[in-house]
Amino acid sequence: MKGYIHSIQSMGTVDGPGVRTVVFMSGCPLRCIYCHNPDTWQIDDGQIISSEDLVNKILRFKPYIKNGGVTFSGGEPCLQAEFLCEVSSLLKKEGIHVALDTSGCVSGRDVDRLINITDLVLLDIKMTTEADYIKYTGGSLYKTLEFLRKLEAVGKDTWIRHVVVTGINDNKEDVKRLSRLLKEFSCVRKIELLPFKKLCVEKYMQIGIPFLLEDTAETDENLILELYKYC
Repeated sequence: MKGYIHSIQSMGTVDGPGVRTVVFMSGCPLRCIYCHNPDTWQIDDGQIISSEDLVNKILRFKPYIKNGGVTFSGGEPCLQAEFLCEVSSLLKKEGIHVALDTSGCVSGRDVDRLINITDLVLLDIKMTTEADYIKYTGGSLYKTLEFLRKLEAVGKDTWIRHVVVTGINDNKEDVKRLSRLLKEFSCVRKIELLPFKKLCVEKYMQIGIPFLLEDTAETDENLILELYKYC
């Protein structure tokens, strides 16, 4: 089977436990206002690769990631769930820990299969109200929470990720609301508040599309530490 990937990061340290190979998949239905990877939006802009070739590329790093694993990110990896089911199954046979970094905006039988194969899900909850979700991502909070309910139903270890953007959701009310949304889910093992950064500006310039938050200040790290008190 063949799929589309954007790039591979050989030794990542922030996308799951331990040192990891991070595979950025191509294609995403969302248009988040703070997106760092606009070059992954179109699925057919990616590099076509077979499942066997991708597994072989990942296994080259096995000595380095044996206590970590591989994380499929994007883009939105669940758009290529059938392909990743095949890749993940092959990796599991090699004893590789598999994590899925997803926005939870895609559903279906293959996505359900992928969830079952995956060891850990990093679920991005973009905003904490439906109105803000629609306004700033083009997606739906309800759909993401439904995805989280599937994770809860199968007892899948889950880390929640929430980007804190200056002037949009950088306040304790937002984090308290996030905490309330997550209260009923025992599968949630960790909450990560991620500061908004602008390392992506050059990508937008190269693609020729405006970055709407170019004049927005990056989120202060001390504020992030303060907001963790309300998780």
